[in-house]
Amino acid sequence: MLAIAASREYLDRASLLAQQHGVPLLTHWDLADDSEYAQILLFDAEGVSLCSTGRKRSGPVKVDFLSGAVNHRRQFGGGQGQQIAKACGVSGAYKPSIADVTAGLGRDSFVLATLGCEVQMVERNPFVAQLLSDGLARAQIEADAEVAAIISRLTLHSGEAVGWLNSNRQAADVIYLDPMFPHSQKSAQVKKEMLAFRSLVGADEDSADLLEAALASARCRVVVKRPRIAPSIEGAEPSYSLEGKSGRFDVYALRKLKPQ
Repeated sequence: MLAIAASREYLDRASLLAQQHGVPLLTHWDLADDSEYAQILLFDAEGVSLCSTGRKRSGPVKVDFLSGAVNHRRQFGGGQGQQIAKACGVSGAYKPSIADVTAGLGRDSFVLATLGCEVQMVERNPFVAQLLSDGLARAQIEADAEVAAIISRLTLHSGEAVGWLNSNRQAADVIYLDPMFPHSQKSAQVKKEMLAFRSLVGADEDSADLLEAALASARCRVVVKRPRIAPSIEGAEPSYSLEGKSGRFDVYALRKLKPQ
């Protein structure tokens, strides 16, 4: 990984990340050049982006809560009728507090916050956490009142999920997990941008430990997002599953969902 500040205006932020995580820092870069760095974190006028290098590079990956697929889902995604809402127990009368401890690019967290839930996002990869932090900061400045209210329900924690769960027992009604599943060559083609994200994050090999910690921490239930035909995470069996066209939600019910 390499940090790049497009100009001096962005040098302080890029320098801080480089110092904290021991990565090199440059003030300019030709992304088409061959490089020992397969990916860079670019700080420029558009915010913070994860970019691949090389001539066949993919487009940049960034967190954008204000436009594109995320915003479209906010407006037309189906509200409380979505499977994720049903799995997490969201209803008109009850909005459970949720800890999304595999936050990634924050898309599911944003959906849950759109439905009225207070969501704590935990992301262990420091570079992905930087993308999330930047997306939240830009949204807080640029959003209209409706989206600003949604963003206010999102809180970001950068760090290991298992450690966070062990230190924050009973911190949320629902613990939400979406572990990165190993990509198969037989799987449907993934967008180049998401391939770049996968190569940075890698598969979550500690899913069993994460589930165990989540079950010990959640007040009411744990929800795990899985590919539709994938096995459940090793360990406790889910209470039930909600299956969709390409994925499913395994629900581990611990006690009845109800306001505190």
